[in-house]
Amino acid sequence: MSKEIKVPAVGESITEVTIGQWFKKDGDQVQMDEVLCELESDKATFELPAEAAGILRIIAEEGDTLEIGAVICSIEEGATSDSSSKKVESKSKEEQPKPASSSSTGEIKEMVVPTVGESITEVTLASWLKKEGDYVKLDEIIAEVDSDKATFELPAEASGILKHVAQEGDVLEIGGLICKIEVTEGAPEASAESDNEGSTSPSSDSYASGHPSPAASKILAEKGISVDVVKGSGKDGRITKEDAQGAQKSAEAPKRSEAKTSVPEKSEAPAPAVGSRNERREKMSSLRKTVARRLVTVKNETAMLTTFNEVNMKPIMDLRAKFKEQFKEKHGVGLGFMSFFTKAVCVALQEWPSVNAKIDGNEMVFNDFCDISIAVSAPKGLVVPVIRNAEGLSFEQIEKEVVRLAGKARDNKLSIEEMTGGTFTLTNGGIFGSMMSTPIINAPQSAILGMHNIVERPMAVNGEVKILPMMYLALSYDHRIIDGRESVSFLVRVKQLLEDPTRLMFGV
Repeated sequence: MSKEIKVPAVGESITEVTIGQWFKKDGDQVQMDEVLCELESDKATFELPAEAAGILRIIAEEGDTLEIGAVICSIEEGATSDSSSKKVESKSKEEQPKPASSSSTGEIKEMVVPTVGESITEVTLASWLKKEGDYVKLDEIIAEVDSDKATFELPAEASGILKHVAQEGDVLEIGGLICKIEVTEGAPEASAESDNEGSTSPSSDSYASGHPSPAASKILAEKGISVDVVKGSGKDGRITKEDAQGAQKSAEAPKRSEAKTSVPEKSEAPAPAVGSRNERREKMSSLRKTVARRLVTVKNETAMLTTFNEVNMKPIMDLRAKFKEQFKEKHGVGLGFMSFFTKAVCVALQEWPSVNAKIDGNEMVFNDFCDISIAVSAPKGLVVPVIRNAEGLSFEQIEKEVVRLAGKARDNKLSIEEMTGGTFTLTNGGIFGSMMSTPIINAPQSAILGMHNIVERPMAVNGEVKILPMMYLALSYDHRIIDGRESVSFLVRVKQLLEDPTRLMFGV
């Protein structure tokens, strides 16, 4: 009797699949649940198991695109072939389960994307820390997921064998299935694990080794790259789509060198080399996509403009030079410029509350507290942690909070709570050498103050020319809620406090 095997339903939105590769040839003897081939959809790759034991008859070929429910192959149940009987017998011996100290309970634990914040609706699977088929323990970190605000670690919810469902780079909604764990009692023996690793490693004699998937084959053909120069990272050495994309640079270089050596001696002289012209593509992270979307929204939905002023930084620099050693010795943290600017803007914000306000629908929301956001350049992009109630903090407390938040930002360890809120933002482009800029408002806030580099310039002071360390300040604000008088007066007040820092000590 012949058993027809059809393309299974692999997802609600998936209507067709492409045959990636056959692991068995036409006429081979196959066993029940043995993997026959790989199916590729627009979202993931799936394995097709045999639904019966017998002789395989292939109907669809590699690269064919089939709809869900279409017949892909058939199996002649109960039939055997003399040529394959020995192979089947030896293979069955090889595939006998190795003794292990663990036993399956039959329970499958489905892990879904957890809720990581009120405003977060989707995450990106950044990387798997455990491989498909690995044994994982309860609460062991198995993956990292990126949201538009932070990176989170995903712990295992049970002990057992890990089965990946989502792939690295997949965007998943909150509650979406990310993996499964086949729950076991006890951990497998180390020897069994090592044997298992050896049996799954790619073989040089494998049919899949060096064989591209349909998507990879198309990319290599378009670029004119031979499969011989591409190393496959897929199952049994199969060349995946990512391998084909990443091989473009390395494959083009030898191609050019071969072209040069094949030029006849009497041919015309080649054009002079002008250097490398390689390109590199990287997928935008969720964080960067969100930042880009929000910045464009601010530009389009606010009446944003910028006012400038300049500050003589000599009084603050003299004060720091005089007390920085004693300050660090007593408080264990350096005395930087950020504490002076934070204290100055807090005083000015309380005097000009509209700069510390925001628009919510048809209402203006005024805050009697100052939550100061500090823009920090992190490895994955710009993040803006918040110093809560900065108006009530001392210089020492502000400096310690800046150091703590900046350190967590660079280690990608900031929590959602540490990045939400904020009534006013400080950004310091001067540390990168910026002389002047027009910073973009951090919505839903209504203003942002940009600090820049300190440059010694000749200035007229009481009829005399003096060389002073000067800094440009830029205040970008939303003209819908902040008038010109308020924005200019706010910036002038900040300038006064910074040029005479003793005012900050006495609150005048």
